[in-house]
Amino acid sequence: MINIVLYEPEIPENTGNIMRTCAATNSKLHLIEPFGFIFDENRIKRSGANYIDKVNYEIYLDYNDFFNKNTGKLYYLTRYGTKTYSDIDFSNKDEDIYLIFGKESTGIPKNILHDNLENCYRIPTSDNVRALNLSNCVALVTYEALRQQGFPNLLFSDPFKGEDYLKTE
Repeated sequence: MINIVLYEPEIPENTGNIMRTCAATNSKLHLIEPFGFIFDENRIKRSGANYIDKVNYEIYLDYNDFFNKNTGKLYYLTRYGTKTYSDIDFSNKDEDIYLIFGKESTGIPKNILHDNLENCYRIPTSDNVRALNLSNCVALVTYEALRQQGFPNLLFSDPFKGEDYLKTE
C-alpha cells in the first residue's frame, strides 16, 4: 500500500489537494501534528477536499507517535536529498511504502533526515526555485510509485461518461 505522510502541514489548501490525491489513488494519508491550521471537515472541504469521506487518514500527535505505530519502507522527500525519487524501486506491491513530506516552510527536521540519509530523495529542479508546491510533489511521487506497480485498482477509463465518450459526437 502507498502511504502519504505529511509532517506538520501548514497550508489547508495543500492538505485538501493531497486528500483528493489520496482518494484518487487509494492511498492512506498520515497527518502528523501540530498543524498550521485548524483541522476540521468544513475547512478541509473548502480547501478542495470534497472527497474527505473517501479518504483513509489517521492523525498522530507527533513524529514519534507515527513512527511507533507504522512499519514498512520509509522514504523521505526533501530538497536536500542527493538521490532522485525515480531511483526508488516501488515495484513490490506487497510492501507498505511510506512517502514522507515535510511542512511547507521548513520541510522535515534535519535530525530526522540525518538519521535516515540512505532514504532521502529529491525531485530535481532548476536553481530558479527553492522547492515545488507540496501537493504537486505528493502527486508526482505517488503516481511514480503507482506507475511502477501498474496502477493497481485504478481505472483506465472514465467511470462517469464511459470508455467510448470521445468516439461519439
